[in-house]
Amino acid sequence: MKRGIEFEGVRISYTVRGKGKAIILLHGYLEGGEVWDPLTERLEEEYRIITPDLPGHGESGVKGEVHTMEFLASAMREVIRDAGENRILMVGHSLGGYVTLAFVEMYPELLSGYVLFHSHPHADTPEAVARRNREIAVVRAGRKNIMYPGNISMMFAKENLRPMHAQLERSRKIASRNPGEGIIAMLNGMIVRPSRQYVLEKGAVPLLWILGRHDLYFSPEKAQRDIGLPLNAGVVILENSGHLGFIEETEKSTFLLKDFASRITW
Repeated sequence: MKRGIEFEGVRISYTVRGKGKAIILLHGYLEGGEVWDPLTERLEEEYRIITPDLPGHGESGVKGEVHTMEFLASAMREVIRDAGENRILMVGHSLGGYVTLAFVEMYPELLSGYVLFHSHPHADTPEAVARRNREIAVVRAGRKNIMYPGNISMMFAKENLRPMHAQLERSRKIASRNPGEGIIAMLNGMIVRPSRQYVLEKGAVPLLWILGRHDLYFSPEKAQRDIGLPLNAGVVILENSGHLGFIEETEKSTFLLKDFASRITW
């Protein structure tokens, strides 16, 4: 069921499917809630799945030129309230993971657990900031469509590009529908986000951290650098995935999420 709310003057669209304990899936940069469909179809038999379009992407609106992770987390708090839930499992992919970490810091009492999917708690490096600023310049020049072929291809492990051509094209189509002003707001928000390594290490909420062996954006080793995992955290590396494990290894991802959901306290 498609729903929508207003938050700080911005329309936020989200979908609810299934029944049971609630899991909210937060998509990444250049994505939308629909990117989770392959996973949602497997989870909705046992859980109530909430898939928002983060403000700036999909069918949700844009507020200004900077969507901070705190703003996005607050927006997700309103989505959860509107959906009638008071305790959920939050899953964040890439950018969605940055939002999830902000949510863990701001609203830990609302979480039974959280999952970082191909994400990490570090702030942007100078190299990452430079890359995002180049993408902003491309979007401002009205050429956002030239980014999709390269960006989306990099999300898949090299050996998956040919057998998963249909999934690759689907991801490109999802990316193409995101408005330029929303892309800029998301990029600026990622540039200014702080490190939340201390949030992860504090261990206030149980964590499952899923990484891809062939992730071209950051390796599992780089993602985990200098981090002391708390006792209630676990790490799994998907050996046949790049940056989109829930698409590249959907069945394994489904198993991992269901197993984690069965072990946390709701």
